[in-house]
Amino acid sequence: MTILSDPKTVSESSARAPDARTLEATPGVLTIDLDAIAANWKTLESRAIPAECAAVVKADAYGCGLPQVTHRLVAAGCKTFFVATLDEAKAARAAAPKAAIYVLDGFFSNCGDAFAKIDARPVIGDLGELAEWDVFRRTSGWIGSAAIQIDTGMHRLGLTPEDAQALIPRIRKGDHGISLVMSHLASAEQLGHPANARQVAAFREIASEFSGVPASLANSSGIFLGSHFHFDVVRPGAALYGVNPTPEADSPMQAVINLKVRVEQIRNVPKGETAGYGGIWTARRDSRLAIVTAGYADGYFRAASGVDGTRGAEAMVAGHRCPLAGRISMDLMTIDITDVPHGAVRRGHFVTLIGDGIGVDELAHHFGTIGYEVLTSLGRRYVRIYKGEA
Repeated sequence: MTILSDPKTVSESSARAPDARTLEATPGVLTIDLDAIAANWKTLESRAIPAECAAVVKADAYGCGLPQVTHRLVAAGCKTFFVATLDEAKAARAAAPKAAIYVLDGFFSNCGDAFAKIDARPVIGDLGELAEWDVFRRTSGWIGSAAIQIDTGMHRLGLTPEDAQALIPRIRKGDHGISLVMSHLASAEQLGHPANARQVAAFREIASEFSGVPASLANSSGIFLGSHFHFDVVRPGAALYGVNPTPEADSPMQAVINLKVRVEQIRNVPKGETAGYGGIWTARRDSRLAIVTAGYADGYFRAASGVDGTRGAEAMVAGHRCPLAGRISMDLMTIDITDVPHGAVRRGHFVTLIGDGIGVDELAHHFGTIGYEVLTSLGRRYVRIYKGEA
């Protein structure tokens, strides 16, 4: 197993635990199960057949590590990747030398040589951008391809359907350099949302004019809307990393991450005393509190604090679900461990913030956000352990 470039990153197989010296001083350990990511990709691939299943690895693979995740997905059979930036494309190319790599942020004329050097494909959503790309190809002799993005109702990036129609003569002439036509669903996680039907109809109409060009519409949730959303390529992102793509039903995805942080101190608090900034949590009985080494600087949102009258997020402590007590601070948070048997947890032990039944989506609910933001906010102070073959 290779030890990767991040000095705080180690790898392990299922048979080998990390070196204890690596963990002795760390405030937290984030374990990322690469085999679970590969299994999630396989699940999505099987659901999308006969469409190709690509993978979105932008934002450092949703906080899970772009090089490690990309390399593992290549081994699983993935041949097409989507990133947001050119720098991400460079990292993906190093991990996937033969893959097709699309850059969602598009093309800028001063970046042409960088695109050509790594054979990355810009996702173009503006006629002026397309003109700049054409100029670069003509003057440089580069024969690389690009995707065309069409706005079917998201009103973010993409050509209007009318602008896309203007490209049809170019497509019909051949030798157009367009390797994919795509759009993006705005409400795919809501199965009955009327925007889904409008978008798929609009996309099908324009994509049918791009004769011979593969088409792509479905994101993670879009895969579960039915085969008429799949077209030629599906583009799952968050579902690969354990976020539920079907929030109206149980998640079909495997959990990917486990986050444990260290107990720094255990203290007794008499009934009626408060804990943390602002005194927003009051002990309703003589209580025991565990102070642990994570806070909002580590991506654990302040919104999940334990407040009088409102149950905040929970942690797993010695096999028991325990509520947070008081306001989360920058580097620390407090957990009410009164119901944990004495001696079951001590200073230096680890408690689980994500994992052991506490999922990313549950935590997102307490954070007041979505699982995507939980993943991409994971702190850099944790030691990262990659489980499975990277």
